[in-house]
Amino acid sequence: MEIPFAESYRIKMVTPIRRSTKEERLQWIKEAKYNLFNLKSEQVFIDLLTDSGTGAMSEQQWSEMMLGDESYAGASSYYKLKHAIKDILGFEHFLPTHQGRAAENVLFSVLVKEGDIVPGNSHFDTTKGHIEFRKAKAIDCTIDEAFDTELEYPFKGNIDINKLSQVFEQNDKTKIKFIILTITNNTSGGQPVSMQNIKEVSEFAKAKGVSLIVDSARFAENAYFIKMREKGYENKTIKEIVAEMYSYADAMTMSSKKDAIVNMGGFIAMRSKKLFDQAAVFNIMFEGYLTYGGMSGRDMNALAQGLDEGTEFETLETRIKQVEYLGNKLIEYGIPVQHPIGGHAVFIDAKKLLPNIPKEEFPAQTLAIELYIEAGIRGVEIGAILADRDPETRKNRYPELELVRLAIPRRTYTNNHMDVVAAAIINVFDRKNEIKNGVSIINEAPIMRHFTVELERI
Repeated sequence: MEIPFAESYRIKMVTPIRRSTKEERLQWIKEAKYNLFNLKSEQVFIDLLTDSGTGAMSEQQWSEMMLGDESYAGASSYYKLKHAIKDILGFEHFLPTHQGRAAENVLFSVLVKEGDIVPGNSHFDTTKGHIEFRKAKAIDCTIDEAFDTELEYPFKGNIDINKLSQVFEQNDKTKIKFIILTITNNTSGGQPVSMQNIKEVSEFAKAKGVSLIVDSARFAENAYFIKMREKGYENKTIKEIVAEMYSYADAMTMSSKKDAIVNMGGFIAMRSKKLFDQAAVFNIMFEGYLTYGGMSGRDMNALAQGLDEGTEFETLETRIKQVEYLGNKLIEYGIPVQHPIGGHAVFIDAKKLLPNIPKEEFPAQTLAIELYIEAGIRGVEIGAILADRDPETRKNRYPELELVRLAIPRRTYTNNHMDVVAAAIINVFDRKNEIKNGVSIINEAPIMRHFTVELERI
């Protein structure tokens, strides 16, 4: 008999979670104004809102927490993290921040000015928010294959070089300072970018005299997919692949709460001393002194250890196979999801699952609400609410993909939990014709509205 796959860890500590009743959930989601961000954690049975900062740290990471140096300046924890970033990612200079959006805020304070153009592959919410807040424009250059959820294509996160060329041809080149490459591409379904594409985008950037900046939240998962799917990399280690990926980049932002498996933290890393000096001014203003930024010493220690663990094949294999497990169960039943299954989440195609709900009634948000009511499972809408309004016309933007993301925290849930999630989605799918109406917005913030939006049932 073939030995089945098993997780590369054993459980040492548990947190009790409570099953609520459907009647309770109906009341709670109503009180939350049908925004799943507004739910209390104890009102959620299986929390797949995000994999950001919600994973379980290892015993080695917890040990490093006890060794944290909390000196205000020059802490040993800073140098431990600095060495990890240099050894694993190859960048000489870095600035610690409290999380990924803080890294974007600091870096974009240097690089993004009003009227600028920032091309990339499906900028995620905070990235686009920081660009548009500065009255600049984010232009999506993702390949068309990403928007066909049924298509099996190994690297749907890739940038289309022809689309990228058109951005430069159709706009004032002096307004384009850099290209941003998100790995993996979250908005398009956790889809990876190939090494070939990273190299091509890097060469294009150099030819145009602009920088390539990598949004790196799930860079290790991207390296895993390169190893598993791209010819010539099957025998390379994850760390070798990571080193090559970043050899093509000028700078990176990092939300360490994902692939570094910590509860809080981020950083900016760069090759240019000039860029470091410019960003350092804003880091001190917004985050803290250069050697701690927005982080405690213990968190920097845990992050340094997490970068090492997160770039090991066994850690990634265990994590990604659990995501695949849930995705494959849904595919077997005919649930429309983004193919192939992404690295950190399963993305349900809400337009196909709820075809009767018009785009103006936000089908992905409607589906996420129904899933919570069904079994207390919290996912998140990656669709028109997240896409925000056009900053000029103030009309709703309706992206090609209207998805519900089920982001699975690292080392947190078992496959039994995934079975519950699958059963709940199947139950919603079976009664989809009974779901006649969606939701409408009654109150929203002017930017990044999805975090605090208030909705009502139509």
